Amino acid sequence: MRDWSLPLVAVVICLPLLVVVASFFIGLFGAEQRETLAHLFDTVIGEYVRHSLVLLVGVGLITLIIGVTAAWLTTACEFPGVRWLRWALLLPLAMPAYITAYTYSGMLSFEGPVQSALRAVTGWQLGEYSFPEIRSLTGAVLVMGFVLFPYVYLITRASFIEQSRAAIEAGRTLGLGPWQSFYRVALPMARPAIATGVTLALMETLADYGTVHFYGVTTFTTGIFRTWYGMADPVGALQLASILMSAVVVLMLVERISRRQSRYHHAGRSNQATRPMQLKSWKAALAFIACFLPVLFGFILPALQLIFWSADRLSIWSDPQFWTLVRNSLILAGLAAFITVMVALWLCYGKREASLNGNRAANGKLTRGSVAFASLGYAIPGVVIAVGVMVPLAWLDNRIIDFSEAFFGFNPGLLLSGTIIALLFAYTVRFLSISIQTVDSGLSQISKAMDESGRILGLKSHEIMSRIHFPLLRTSLLTAGILVFVDVLKELPATLVLRPFNFNTLAVRAYEMAGDERLADAGPAALMIVLAGLIPVILLSRAMNRRQHLQNEIRAGEPKPGEIYEPVKTQWN
Repeated sequence: MRDWSLPLVAVVICLPLLVVVASFFIGLFGAEQRETLAHLFDTVIGEYVRHSLVLLVGVGLITLIIGVTAAWLTTACEFPGVRWLRWALLLPLAMPAYITAYTYSGMLSFEGPVQSALRAVTGWQLGEYSFPEIRSLTGAVLVMGFVLFPYVYLITRASFIEQSRAAIEAGRTLGLGPWQSFYRVALPMARPAIATGVTLALMETLADYGTVHFYGVTTFTTGIFRTWYGMADPVGALQLASILMSAVVVLMLVERISRRQSRYHHAGRSNQATRPMQLKSWKAALAFIACFLPVLFGFILPALQLIFWSADRLSIWSDPQFWTLVRNSLILAGLAAFITVMVALWLCYGKREASLNGNRAANGKLTRGSVAFASLGYAIPGVVIAVGVMVPLAWLDNRIIDFSEAFFGFNPGLLLSGTIIALLFAYTVRFLSISIQTVDSGLSQISKAMDESGRILGLKSHEIMSRIHFPLLRTSLLTAGILVFVDVLKELPATLVLRPFNFNTLAVRAYEMAGDERLADAGPAALMIVLAGLIPVILLSRAMNRRQHLQNEIRAGEPKPGEIYEPVKTQWN
């Protein structure tokens, strides 16, 4: 049964992406579609490309510099506060970029605390001074850079932790100083990890809608919204979505190529991690400042602004409509997490069964390819997936209406495209990759001998899964569910496009309030999203602490009796 069900599930999951790809090729052959595409190239695509390239270059440089610097300082150096900074540098992950954009706009606006304090101190009035405009392309680059650098920090630090001490010591014996060893030995070995982290940050940059829209920067995501809603042109929206998805595919290929070079470094039991350098006086102060400033600008200041807004809007917390938003968001995120985890469990377990049953090479490749195909959605922007979901579901709704009117004489209305089903489908496509990686990692840690023992005892496949695998997978399933739950709470573009009429979530309410320049009223909804976003940050921090503790034990030469040490892999996409 699984031989054909896995490819079928993968095709259904990737149907929105196939629709977007098909729209591009149809546009090359259809006269009307070619005319639409030519009009887009003549009018807006040049501007979208320029702004997107500036964003990619700017965000890439900021995340690269901050992420690599912080990763090296917190891994290879010891200075006051480093233990706190190791997990604090992950905190910006809890702050969605569009919420950070709202907070900085409020802080740096004319009536905000920064300019108000400046006028109070200097006595200046309006027009007597100039102040940088945060709501600009430069502001968007800075905001997204300070929010997305943890992707580079997280993956690069993991690489530095696992690097062999022998290579570093060899450089030292050849006369290299500590910082020369970093530039000429440690940094080249971590190059694949750095490329992966930067690529993930750039894919998030291309997928962003809330920040660029609020700051007035025209990119492909804002263009898709404007074409779909403002111009009522679904063909043009699909064409823009196909171009954006092509750019994302290029970034994915770059990331995959970087992974092939992962032999630059390896961690093994025989290789000890590098001993940290002890920094003192001004060097320790500089290291602390270099690591603290990203936390300050990426999390602390926006969080304080949200707390201030929320405390100043106590009436919102007692408003039943606000708690209706909370309920809608929690139900939506809970349903999406459950569906996504169940689909991931089905796919991963089917792949495991295929390897255990010794399927033919062709079937094995088909099974593995189906699981990999179903994992593509996370790299695709939410707005692209939303447009790809809307088109086939709207077509199917129209066919159902035609059938119902022809045979039963009544119009059932929109059963799919105008309901929560469309949202859940889009979330499953978007976040299935997170669940697949987490569940597959959990299954890989269960010995295949357990499956064989269960079969010898007469257990069937579903009994092996329920009585052996499921109890051992509880932690992995819970982790996958939490990660998807939080990502759904933060997801904005897909929710904006596909939400049912008169159905709002916390992310949509924060976006609407900010769009009406009621930034303080957006505070409570945004604060709830940030508090939920702290959950995966805590999980990641604990995973990194375990990794560091493991390396410390190896460094001390005191492994626990009977324990086999292997690299600890942090699951994050």
